Amino acid sequence: MNWDRINEKLSILADAAKYDVSCSSSGSKRTNKGKNLGDSSGVGICHSYTEDGRCVSLLKILLTNYCIYDCLYCVSRKSNDIKRAAFKVEEVVDLTLNFYRRNYIEGLFLSSGIFKNPDYTMERLVLVAKKLRLDYKFNGYIHLKTIPGASDELMYEAGLYADRLSVNIELPTKSGLKLLAPDKDHKTMLAPMNTIQQGIQIYKEEKKLIKSSPKFTPAGQSSQMIIGATNESDLDIVKTSTFLYKKYNLKRVYYSGYVPVLSDNKLPTLGTPVPMVRENRLYQTDWLFRFYKFKPQEIVNEFYPNLDLEIDPKLSWALRNMDYFPVDINTADYHMILRIPGVGVRSAQKIIAARKHAYLSYEQLKKIGIALNRAKYFIICKNYYFTKDFDHNRLKSEILHFSTSKYKKNFSNQLSLF
Repeated sequence: MNWDRINEKLSILADAAKYDVSCSSSGSKRTNKGKNLGDSSGVGICHSYTEDGRCVSLLKILLTNYCIYDCLYCVSRKSNDIKRAAFKVEEVVDLTLNFYRRNYIEGLFLSSGIFKNPDYTMERLVLVAKKLRLDYKFNGYIHLKTIPGASDELMYEAGLYADRLSVNIELPTKSGLKLLAPDKDHKTMLAPMNTIQQGIQIYKEEKKLIKSSPKFTPAGQSSQMIIGATNESDLDIVKTSTFLYKKYNLKRVYYSGYVPVLSDNKLPTLGTPVPMVRENRLYQTDWLFRFYKFKPQEIVNEFYPNLDLEIDPKLSWALRNMDYFPVDINTADYHMILRIPGVGVRSAQKIIAARKHAYLSYEQLKKIGIALNRAKYFIICKNYYFTKDFDHNRLKSEILHFSTSKYKKNFSNQLSLF
């Protein structure tokens, strides 16, 4: 094996893979029982964090950056003049095993450009996972980025060997996809999600009858969309992600801020500042839907189609709905306590448990860990009541005056970001 050439390929294809952000390993429990290589139980990837706080990593590469498509937003598009490379199946397998044995990684995230056709490419992605599992008994984490347009049979086979499968929706709207990737079809992008969802459901039913049923995508499926390449509002983005969660039961929807690296009159100009804050606000919004029981229309709607870049979405909602506040910490139900700015899920649970034993004061709330720099404007507790009569804008200014944000330098009216 020519290691100089392998190293060159690795440099090219690892760099090309950095635009894929949908790499989280939560949910998989492929435990090593002593006879196999690796263990994905509780493992995270791509410098992600596990539930116990460990930071772990993944070999994140493309199988190839050759591509038959000419998507304007993609650095690997066929008309772009860049260095091209392609791994052989055996080379990816060897790299994964060698990196794992050296304790560099704990799993594999494998994506690819499309060369020849979707089936040809998907077949090779599946073969990598299959060889690792069957030939080398590799039990580490494997995430495969599936190829829309590939056959259902290949999608199903991929689910037998991968812990997680993901299908990129690419852009939030059909019109955006048609504008920047006219060779691709929105329905074709959604079809694999349906196939994977059906496979997961079949596995769950079989598992009830036969405990030894082969695993099928135990960490579920995810998707990713590019933000800022087209002019969709945050409302458009949230509508799409909500649809994906409900329709296909996705584990995560990832948001990837568009990085202007290519010149085209349909794209943001090169050098355009791309605020990280918008991507962050979208993830915060996603969190509110999944863990705080907010409804999408409460955060973004026709009156507020875009998220406020200066404050987090929960605080923004609270300022628009001051009739709900102040909330009495000692009497309010769990659902309402969760809606107080500065109160997270764990803090809300601690409040519910602690108030069974005492009437909670401001100092006790501080010890619980509430972010009182925001929460103090929205609560009542023992010996404390916020008395200043501020309107929406003045209260926002007051909070911002005493707050700092690591994203402040990125605040911008530009809607694209990274």
